[in-house]
Amino acid sequence: MNLLASMRYLVALDEHRHFGRAAQACHITQPALSNALRALEAEYGVVIVRRGRTYVGLTHEGERVLATAQRMLRESEVLQQELRSEEGNPCGHLRMAAVPTAIPMLARFAAMLQQRHPGIVPSVSTMSSQQLETGLETLSLDLALGYTERMHLRDVKLDAWPQSIEHYFLLRRAEQPSADMLRIGKPITWAEAAALPLCLLTPEMHNRSIIDQAFRSSGKTVTPAIETNSVLTLVLGVVAGNVCSVLPGAMVAAARDHRELEALPLVEPDVKTPIGFMTQQGVRPSRALEAALALMQTPQWREQVELHSGALGT
Repeated sequence: MNLLASMRYLVALDEHRHFGRAAQACHITQPALSNALRALEAEYGVVIVRRGRTYVGLTHEGERVLATAQRMLRESEVLQQELRSEEGNPCGHLRMAAVPTAIPMLARFAAMLQQRHPGIVPSVSTMSSQQLETGLETLSLDLALGYTERMHLRDVKLDAWPQSIEHYFLLRRAEQPSADMLRIGKPITWAEAAALPLCLLTPEMHNRSIIDQAFRSSGKTVTPAIETNSVLTLVLGVVAGNVCSVLPGAMVAAARDHRELEALPLVEPDVKTPIGFMTQQGVRPSRALEAALALMQTPQWREQVELHSGALGT
């Protein structure tokens, strides 16, 4: 039995909650995955997987084996990067994810990191806040970019690297397109924005809870004209339709090429949300993660953050 491979299959099964999809993700057949897990059970003398006609879940003992599997795979990746990397030239994969509204910032970060260290292969995903926190907890993510105000909600301890304090804007079509790029208009209150047809993220997103609370604080409750879990839809809904949207500075900055749009700072209340990178505390960093943490401290990256997030110079 290949112990490390069997541990990888167990982690995949926990992630996908389905034998067939887990096998597909591991590029093996479903019988091969099932046989490997049975061999793992025989190795430790416990039942790991609760089986029915479909996948049911893990036993208590299985959860303990899963936690060990996650640590083993993480340590294996760290060791591989140490063996393959040369001094000053780190290499290996770096698994990163961001909440939808921070994905433009993470995309820029990944591009700068890969340019600075061509041996690093960043993997960039969009996830909800809960998925980010689970990814950090299970070590399936190396680095997350999200709402640091939520760090206390899980038992797992996290380290944070603050990046920006996000401000919020109403994105709408301008009466007249500007000559070159999206323009920043005069402030608008949340109460005034509540009267407009809005395209907002779906309710399970933390960004939506922030926005709903801001409207409630202004004495208003909104029913969106469009709901989506796609940040692209937030922008294109405004570009192609008759709706407006509420976006943080990082998303407004990503839409700057749309000269037919304008962004109005939202006030009364003045909502500001801290955004930061997070890692699990006490976990030995890989060479790729060390390089990423070093990039965060550079003036070049701080300049990007100031240009493309927060108040956008307002």
